[in-house]
Amino acid sequence: MANKKVPVRQCVGCREMKGKKELIRIIRTPEDEVVLDAEGKKNGRGAYLCPNPECLKLAVRSKGLERSLKISIPQEIYEKLEKEMNAFAK
Repeated sequence: MANKKVPVRQCVGCREMKGKKELIRIIRTPEDEVVLDAEGKKNGRGAYLCPNPECLKLAVRSKGLERSLKISIPQEIYEKLEKEMNAFAK
């Protein structure tokens, strides 16, 4: 029996490679909104983060999320993402 491949993605905060299902997807929609994609199915350019608030802080500090999504992100969006991540993690 063949082993099934597990899709692997890199967290833009801690830069670790993890399984796609372990990470949270953040997308830039065609309307240039930045939103959390809990199902991982929405259209748009995506970036992946660990469900750890520290990874979000690292991504903000290194501008990894902005680089991945190819858009500048205001501080209000980061605060909104942090609230949504905390709700998602619980």
